[in-house]
Amino acid sequence: MSGGHAHADHAHHDHDHHDHGHDDAHHGHHHGHHHGHGPVDTGDWRYGVGLVVNLAFVVCEAIAGLISGSTALLADAGHNLSDVLGLAMAGGAAVLARRAAGPNRTYGFGKATVLAALANAILLIFACGAITFEAVRRIAEPAPVESGLIMAVAGIGFVINLGTALLFMKDHHDLNARGAYLHMMADAGVSLGVVVSGGLILLTGWSVIDPAVSLVIVGVILLGTWGLFRESLNLALDAAPASVNVAAVKQALTELPGVTAVHDLHVWGLSTTTTALTAHLVHDRGDPKALLAEAQGLAKARFGIAHTTFQLESDVMPDCPDC
Repeated sequence: MSGGHAHADHAHHDHDHHDHGHDDAHHGHHHGHHHGHGPVDTGDWRYGVGLVVNLAFVVCEAIAGLISGSTALLADAGHNLSDVLGLAMAGGAAVLARRAAGPNRTYGFGKATVLAALANAILLIFACGAITFEAVRRIAEPAPVESGLIMAVAGIGFVINLGTALLFMKDHHDLNARGAYLHMMADAGVSLGVVVSGGLILLTGWSVIDPAVSLVIVGVILLGTWGLFRESLNLALDAAPASVNVAAVKQALTELPGVTAVHDLHVWGLSTTTTALTAHLVHDRGDPKALLAEAQGLAKARFGIAHTTFQLESDVMPDCPDC
């Protein structure tokens, strides 16, 4: 349409909690990511339980490491401490995401969940670096350790970390909860590795087994963390989530009856669970309200995007000789 398109072809904004009519330009990006709005209702108590239990275990594990002279337990305690910090950030972000939008923060605090997921991934990477450094040092300078105490304490740590991880297992659609899940599963893996290495040392007397197993665990952790880091960084930069096929969204909108072109299509994450879309639809329909409803329904039903804003631009020139 020409530059002076009428705003009577109003833009429509839809959200799970409210619908707005807009007389504004319509921007759009398609996002094929299924989501809810905000963290799950049970999020607060899960983060709190995980935080308290893991903090108590960190203190006990550090004391046990000092008593046994085990650098493996001390390193694992440091890694578990990074989990405590990660849970604190994830839980705080979940609380912030529930705060209402204000005059300056019109999108609310949902982006805090993305920042927490990104910080969680960075913490994991740094923790892996610390474990690698300690493991390499212990390979060069193996020292005798009390295998029995190591196995007992690490076994308790495995149960605690696995139990905490299972609290977040069903929320992989929420990047923030997935970050907490991966963080706790990583610690469970580390603890299990310490138990296994302690048993092997007890049987063989080869203390070098412990740091060798630690390096293997670090590799596994990094493989799982890289995806979280990449996706959270992309969301922090307002990219479409990894599960979104933007081309498919544009194609689906273009195929709506009467739509002749789609432009200014944008998709981004308002939080780790909420996706937004804006787009301009050029059309020759005589029923723009019906077209808006169809576009809104398509985005929500097919791509899981409930927060949409569409600007309709008429492709039909007005029947006016002076226009």
